[in-house]
Amino acid sequence: MALTTEPTWHARGAPRRGTRTLRVAASAALAAAAALAALLVPLLLPLDQQAVDLTAKLLPPSADHLFGTDELGRDVLLRSVYGLRVSLTVGIAAALAASLLGLAVGCLAGALGGRTDRLVMRAVDVFTAVPHLLMGIFIVAMFRPGIWPVVASVGLTHWVSTARIVRAEVLSLRGRPFVEAAISGGASRRRVVTRHLLPAVLPQAGLAAVLMVPHAIWHESALSFLGLGIPAHQASLGTMINGARGSLATGDWWPTLFPGLFIVLPTLAIAGLAGVWRERINPRRRSELVL
Repeated sequence: MALTTEPTWHARGAPRRGTRTLRVAASAALAAAAALAALLVPLLLPLDQQAVDLTAKLLPPSADHLFGTDELGRDVLLRSVYGLRVSLTVGIAAALAASLLGLAVGCLAGALGGRTDRLVMRAVDVFTAVPHLLMGIFIVAMFRPGIWPVVASVGLTHWVSTARIVRAEVLSLRGRPFVEAAISGGASRRRVVTRHLLPAVLPQAGLAAVLMVPHAIWHESALSFLGLGIPAHQASLGTMINGARGSLATGDWWPTLFPGLFIVLPTLAIAGLAGVWRERINPRRRSELVL
């Protein structure tokens, strides 16, 4: 007699928990290492941004220079840490500025509705139609080179996604019973927004801000690679990669590889932590079953 087997359902809880724990641990370790390096290394090992040692140029990685030296004899590891500090400063500050602006615009459009909502969203469409990098170059070109013009450039070009998310969330909350009860009880529109709508959309806005940090880091690196925003003598990951293009053509790979890793690894760590946050905001994703 033939035996038949019926398909069994397996919950994904245990494997997903193990994978999520490993991802959180690795992402947290990378993010903590990047933050500590950016905070402590400049205090312990001050760097002369304009120091040049042509007798030690393009030395390969060794015990004296773990990441080697660049075309001007400067230590790649130390300059990469300083460049990471610039990237994290720009990323965090720009993400906060863009998130606050997007939160205000999204709440305004969603709470007022009607003609105001249509006008605000048409303005958002205009900002979306212009390429971010092109608008960022235009904004940076109006100021003297420095970190804060780059922060303004990224913040003023990346708020539209947060505004869309917040507006959609506010529109979905306006029909909820607790909002209707507050309006029926005589609460003003400002009170409804500040006491009910705004606290409800903060988790989504916070997640958007965290996800914006890696994007801002890459945006700053792109501007620095183009020679905009950060002064040429100041350590920046994009500037280091741009300056090492000639060395890469001659087979000296370390001045390009290590600054690139300092861009990729922190962004992966932040994205990993943001992914766990997204799963907590949407807990239904953890209850999926697989055949």
